[in-house]
Amino acid sequence: MKRVLLVGNPNVGKSVVFTRLTGAEVVSSNYPGTTVDYTSGRMLLGEERAEVVDVPGTYSLEPSNPAEAVAVEMLDQEATLVSVVDATNLERNLYLTLQLLERGGPLVVALNMWDEAHHLGIEIDPARLEALLGVPVVPTVALTGEGISELVKRVPQAPVPAAAPATRSEDDRWAEVGRIVREVQQVRHRHHTLWDRFQDATVKPLTGIPAALLILAGAFGVVRAIGEGLTRLVMDPLFELYRPLVMWLAKALGPGLVRDLVVGTVTHGKVDFLQAMGLLTTGLYAPFAVVLPYVVAFYLVLSLLEDTGYLPRLAALTDAVFHGLGMHGHAIVPVLLGFGCNVPGVLATRVLETRRQRFIAATLIAMAVPCLAQSVIVFGVLGRYGLRYVAIVYGTLALVYLSAGILLNRIVGGESPELFAEIPRYRKPAWRTTWRKTLLRTKSYVADAVPWMLGGVALVNVLYATGAMHWLARLAAPVVEGLWGLPGSAVVALLMGVMRKYVAVGMLLPLGMTPAQLTVAVTVLSVYLPCAATFAVLIKELGLRDTAKALALMVVVSVLVGGLLRVVLMGV
Repeated sequence: MKRVLLVGNPNVGKSVVFTRLTGAEVVSSNYPGTTVDYTSGRMLLGEERAEVVDVPGTYSLEPSNPAEAVAVEMLDQEATLVSVVDATNLERNLYLTLQLLERGGPLVVALNMWDEAHHLGIEIDPARLEALLGVPVVPTVALTGEGISELVKRVPQAPVPAAAPATRSEDDRWAEVGRIVREVQQVRHRHHTLWDRFQDATVKPLTGIPAALLILAGAFGVVRAIGEGLTRLVMDPLFELYRPLVMWLAKALGPGLVRDLVVGTVTHGKVDFLQAMGLLTTGLYAPFAVVLPYVVAFYLVLSLLEDTGYLPRLAALTDAVFHGLGMHGHAIVPVLLGFGCNVPGVLATRVLETRRQRFIAATLIAMAVPCLAQSVIVFGVLGRYGLRYVAIVYGTLALVYLSAGILLNRIVGGESPELFAEIPRYRKPAWRTTWRKTLLRTKSYVADAVPWMLGGVALVNVLYATGAMHWLARLAAPVVEGLWGLPGSAVVALLMGVMRKYVAVGMLLPLGMTPAQLTVAVTVLSVYLPCAATFAVLIKELGLRDTAKALALMVVVSVLVGGLLRVVLMGV
């Protein structure tokens, strides 16, 4: 099968070109021997099927981070290369194209964002550029599909230019880029528009930070509105239709361990889906009715922030803060993903260049960034007592994130490079691509969350039935009761936090605790050991030794935070 590799700088619309070429059937994989993701799919080239690979973005063939190293290694495979070039920034993009030409092999240039170049007053002569490069040059607008059919037609016709000497210096290459640009490009005078001023304002600290706060507040407001709407209008009615089957099953099974495991607690002939703790009640209701609507909404909003080009601006704005924590502005991406689910949040730390940065970022996410599922339950548990207690939880987590980050920046050895990022212009999102990313991320959540939820519910029932839970409660009593001021029965929820934190938070409701006790318990649950899925990913990304260090820090911090909160909220 033929292979087509899409190569280009970050933020050139390569993923949208990939979507146009491949449709819906795509696979995301780790490159062998690395933790770097790439995406592949299928397309038709005439009568023949071909594999299309979205190569990680790179600025040159001299790699400066693991993703760029993988991109260079992938180019050694036999394939036709499509160099995706941002027409609005021809000079920067042509450097990589010249390097690809020097390597030899079939090559086609996709001159993407052709419409944006026109809007900016940039005129490029594609025929002249094709003559100078010696390979096909196809203007494209991946967002609308313009030029994609022509690109598909010309890929099989890609000539195989002879490899140029690699001996050419970087200065010589840039001089060649300048000469080509002067011959093929003209820029007309264009007045600064209101839209231009808005784009500038959202990246300057004085105006950009207030704008970021408004945008993020609006984003999470949209997530909450969509999530609540889906739960109330779709999921709750569906589970009400499901209720008669559950009640029939409860009567058929009769009182006993089997009914407790399958259906859960039946009170006065009724089942509370959230608190029953049965496999077919809480085990299904919590992930699908309580959490899934918010997960869909969160990933939809996150994809929109990515596809409009806002996230690079947010990275630039937050760079100074993250620099003080031993990272740089790109660490905002794992944090935002962590608010959806800690697993992709930890995986996304791969955007950071050094092991030191990735260790700090992953540890802080696992310790102080509550996933969306957990946040939903936190609002459900504490919201009824007023937003004051919710604010205490999130304020404490923010302080933990900042304080632990400052500490790790001082004690963890290694390098933390500066942020060098290209900030793209705002773009209209490609809804097809946005929706597909949302569905892929949601599918990943369902595959991960539902088995753990069912396993957690089953484990709780077994621990109660065998009496093991009471033994564990006595063992943990000195800390749970003595230091944190919580009832001994809270140890059940704390243990469940190792399986799934949002399940554990939901289990605090039936314990009859005061708002202050609930606040301490919820905060401790957020800070101490990560859920099992996050723990597994930490080992994968950091290794056993660094994961052990991260876990030790979490335990120490959780003990201290729980004790301090107990003093502040409940007195000595």
